[in-house]
Amino acid sequence: MPESIALHTKLKPGTEEKYADAHANISPDLVAALKHAGVRNWRIWRSGLDLFHVVDVDDYQAMRHALADHPANVPWQARMAELLEVQDDYSGEDRGIQKVWELP
Repeated sequence: MPESIALHTKLKPGTEEKYADAHANISPDLVAALKHAGVRNWRIWRSGLDLFHVVDVDDYQAMRHALADHPANVPWQARMAELLEVQDDYSGEDRGIQKVWELP
């Protein structure tokens, strides 16, 4: 069953424009890799330096394992590491932000 995962990341001060530019120019190879790994949609909102992501994916953990060493994702993660406060190394068992409530 598909999952919706919420994530919170934070930009390094002064990288807002570079982050927006990077996301305006995501490579078709990365888009294809994300879709192949089961990502149905990925949305990001920014408030100041805080980034809030909602990822609709078939299996979040399987997606992370599939992309950990993917040749389209490795350079992307290196680029994001330059812009984000905390680098995501795809080694953990991250499950996103805990859901507290959902409209019935």
